[in-house]
Amino acid sequence: MSTLSSKTPTVRERLANYKTTELRADLSHLTEGDKRALVKLADVSDLLNSVYYQQIWSGASQMRADLQEKAAKNQSAEAKDELHLFELLKGPWDRSRENEPFIKGVGEKPKTANVYPEDMSAEEFDKWVMTLLPEEAKRAKGFYDVVVRSGQEGALELKKYSEVYREYLEPASRLMKEAAELASDESFKRFLRMRGEAFVSNRYLDSEVAWLRISHESGLEAAIGPYETYEDEMFSAKAFFESLVHVRDFEASGVLQKFTDSLQLVENNLPIPDKYRNKELVPPPIVVVNQVYSGGDTAAPLVAAFNLPNDEEAIDLAGSKLTMIKNVQHAKFDSVLVPIARVVLKPGDMEYVRFDAFFGHVLYHEVCHSAGPHKVVGTNDTVRSRLQDLHSAFEEAKADITGLFAAKLLIDRGTIDDITLREFYTTYLASAFRSIRFGLAEAHGLGQAMQLSYLLEKGGFVYEEGRFSVDMERMEKAV
Repeated sequence: MSTLSSKTPTVRERLANYKTTELRADLSHLTEGDKRALVKLADVSDLLNSVYYQQIWSGASQMRADLQEKAAKNQSAEAKDELHLFELLKGPWDRSRENEPFIKGVGEKPKTANVYPEDMSAEEFDKWVMTLLPEEAKRAKGFYDVVVRSGQEGALELKKYSEVYREYLEPASRLMKEAAELASDESFKRFLRMRGEAFVSNRYLDSEVAWLRISHESGLEAAIGPYETYEDEMFSAKAFFESLVHVRDFEASGVLQKFTDSLQLVENNLPIPDKYRNKELVPPPIVVVNQVYSGGDTAAPLVAAFNLPNDEEAIDLAGSKLTMIKNVQHAKFDSVLVPIARVVLKPGDMEYVRFDAFFGHVLYHEVCHSAGPHKVVGTNDTVRSRLQDLHSAFEEAKADITGLFAAKLLIDRGTIDDITLREFYTTYLASAFRSIRFGLAEAHGLGQAMQLSYLLEKGGFVYEEGRFSVDMERMEKAV
């Protein structure tokens, strides 16, 4: 059943749900070469925008061009608003309203995106995969190949990303190598060169490992390439191109590193059967950065943190890395979470809403993506491949709740001594309503709705007289 109101909002009303916020970053510690490299990486980001529009829907690139032409020709506020919202949401669907189309003539958002044929069923795909050789079957279920129809009979076949998106990936590859020549840190240079090579070879594993090994002394950080699989609503398998370009916050990175040392402690204390426990976790290094540019799979709302890579082979080889985007998190807290808290919480509870608690839970959420089993016990199948379209929402819910579990454990152990558990729980309650605004068609929004429903049912969160509050005793048991 739809949860939307009967009145369809206008484009202007949809835009009013978003707030323009300035992001600032200190570039004073960068060399002149680093600053020039940032310009090259911004150009790469713009190219990956074009790749993403091709990935998300077969009609997205042409529609974007039509909207740009329309806005340039008639200069009307309506035409400019349509283009603005389209580029803000990276397509013609409103994620906050269950992917409701906001442009006339557009149908439902295809679960296949444009990385499978829109008329392909899961059953057809599974039958086809069974006919493939093992290496091809792995590619079909993997991150970096498109499934298309070919010939008069429309048989399914694989095409590499490097072939399908050559028009944009080849110039992006050249720019990555040019940026590498300008950057000052050798490990960051290595990543840029190797990722540039991957754009044309379609072999990403080595560059994923190079990204994980960027030195903690590098002033620049960037996640550039095919990463997240949320937009593959068929199998949550195909990776979509994005670019997040950052400068490092050295002071904040050093302070937070102590929390990665606690990851195995959290894993060992999870209330799960021992056979599901990961006994050899590689603690992810934590990098705190400030964002300066983005492109590709970066639709609103802005990402505040991420734990990459998603490629299980890379994780097995070199672990993962947690990136906390500090200027984005401050913007979310000040511009969104605090105003929401004033509306949904009991007035006396506002004193428990703190940025440090918000920042801390985002940190534990991302670290806890590494917790628990990543493969089905007794098989070589990934949890992702078994859960398919359900994976993304359940994974986000797992990380949220495990993050709250970790917060209590670390407070009890004395690792956290400047944030109380009530502050964590109350800030998390307010933030739940921030996340649910993303909509049930988005993994974080759906995952948060699942949690909020459960915690209300168990009495951890309480609704009285039009406001929400935390019952500490029941909340601890519910978590």
